[in-house]
Amino acid sequence: MSASERAYRHVKDRILDGSLPGGELISEGEIAEAVGMSRTPVRAAFGQLEAEGLLRLYPKRGALVVPVSASETEAVMETRWVIERYAIERIIERPGDVAAALAESVAAQAGLEIPAFIEADRAFHRTLVAGTNNQILLSLYDSLRDRQRRMAAATARSVERRERSIREHGELASAVAAGDRAAAEAVLRAHLDGALEAIRGR
Repeated sequence: MSASERAYRHVKDRILDGSLPGGELISEGEIAEAVGMSRTPVRAAFGQLEAEGLLRLYPKRGALVVPVSASETEAVMETRWVIERYAIERIIERPGDVAAALAESVAAQAGLEIPAFIEADRAFHRTLVAGTNNQILLSLYDSLRDRQRRMAAATARSVERRERSIREHGELASAVAAGDRAAAEAVLRAHLDGALEAIRGR
């Protein structure tokens, strides 16, 4: 891995996991010192992250971590609703292996700390989408990963919030296993609405 790639991964990972929150100003110097390299590869990494919309560069001042906008948050959640509701529609008649995989995923979520829980949460929902056997749809869902990861820190910040999420995952898995489309969709809608409220800080 090149120096610029290491700097890029270092900064991007911290933006996505919330260690570098939206609105924070960072400098090439502090990042260069943190990863043990010169400023030149850090400058290249900052340019790449600006192109991705994660940083906004200010010459001689540093880079601002771009906050997640309310419109982006709502757009991601609505896109998830469209994709995951369709997944329920496709698999509800023959849930079989998908229902079993969802139940197994729920069982593995208890007691996880925030970083591991965020990945387990994403894996649960991805299992639902993968059940459609539609690779184009799954690729679209995967393209939301970075945005979801950045937002997920807010939905997993408390033990109570994680417990609620696990409970809702269990309800969704049970509804799918029972072939109850209406119940599954109702749980999913409430689950996504709750996540949106958590991200908004309500």
